Order: sequence, then C-alpha cells, then structure tokens
Amino acid sequence: MANELILIVEDNEKNRRLARDILQVKSYRTIEAETAEAGLEMAPRENPDLVLMDIQLPGMNGIQALKKLRENEATRGIPVLAFTASVMPQDRREIMEAGFDGFVAKPINLKEFIATVAAALDKDPAGGS
Repeated sequence: MANELILIVEDNEKNRRLARDILQVKSYRTIEAETAEAGLEMAPRENPDLVLMDIQLPGMNGIQALKKLRENEATRGIPVLAFTASVMPQDRREIMEAGFDGFVAKPINLKEFIATVAAALDKDPAGGS
C-alpha cells in the first residue's frame, strides 16, 4: 500500500517536479524542500516515511543534512535515499558510507527509482500488479 509521505529535498525544480510526479502517480504523498535547512525544519514536524535527499545543495549539502537527521531523536529512524548525479563508484561509496539507506541516480531510471523507494519503505515494487 502506498500513501506514505515522502520528503523530497532537491534544489533543482525540474528534478523535484519529476520525482514528485512519479511518486504521486504511484500513490505516495509528497512534500518538498529546496534546501537542506528547509528539509531539516520540515522532517520533525511532518514525520515523513522517507526522505529523498539531493547531495549537491546550496548551503548545507545532503551528507551534512543526513548527519543532522541522524542526530535528532525525532528523525533518526527515517530512511533517507541519496538523490544525486554523482554516480562514480567512489562517490557512491562515500555516499553510502555516510549512512544513506539507498541511492537513486539522476537522471532517473523509472523502474530503478520506484524499486529503490519501495525497498526503502519495505514495499513490493510491483505494486501488487
């Protein structure tokens, strides 16, 4: 069952809109932040089921934001997926070693994106069909 709330932290409007549209078509609810700082304010208040976190953000980057989420008792248990164009093996290794629960590469591969989100939420990526 979808309907989970996903916080999308992404400064690029096109990427944010694409992620939102894909997730909403799959019956997820979404909220959005353009900066890590705004996402960190929203997360404890909105209690999302998942955070989709861009790595390259203005101000605080996604790795720094993840550290803050993990330090906060109210948000430490929320799964966080890295959402990034940094797809070189060393970048991916650094991102995963930082403690992300998964990795979504940009540009988005639709099937991989949905499967990664579903896995992070412990859901069937086929959506029951």
